Amino acid sequence: MKILRASDYKRMPWKNGGGETVEIAVFPAGASMEDFDWRVSIATIASDGAFSTFADVDRTLSVLSGGGIELTIDGCRPVTLEDSSEPYPFPADRPAVATLLNGVTTDLNVMTRRGRFSHRVIRYPTPVSLPASPSPRLVLATGRHTIAFGSEKTDLGPFDCLAFGAEVTGDLVISGGSAVFVIEFNPEGGIPSSA
Repeated sequence: MKILRASDYKRMPWKNGGGETVEIAVFPAGASMEDFDWRVSIATIASDGAFSTFADVDRTLSVLSGGGIELTIDGCRPVTLEDSSEPYPFPADRPAVATLLNGVTTDLNVMTRRGRFSHRVIRYPTPVSLPASPSPRLVLATGRHTIAFGSEKTDLGPFDCLAFGAEVTGDLVISGGSAVFVIEFNPEGGIPSSA
């Protein structure tokens, strides 16, 4: 298991230059915006505008804080996303425009390249017990959380992340006063249709 601290995340401009993103993790390590297999980041949306597009990439967006957005994808009917909304998957190679509902909004972005990985993002209230899985997973804290694995305990602060894989063979018990986001990666194409 590896703890990723929010204070260590890499900051960079959006691919289209319209804002700033904070990279939590990317695979392979050191991959660019053009050649990652998967990428997890947090972005701040301070004004209405278009998202960056990524060829052959699937994306899931989750609102972490702020007033939320209205998301319009490829000219279709807008979808309202707030911090109480379920994570929303969509193709990252289709044009997407965000309109702020009530001020600056922070979101979680998870992206996987089709044909290499798929992903799913699940928002869990705490406390929650996560069973073992053969897939690599990340747990993103939205507040202060304690993660217990057997006799070991780890504390996470806001937007800290715990990364782990199949080597974790028992349940992880997560406690805290707010939700966590669990991100799972699978080496195959397409986003699973159900969590």
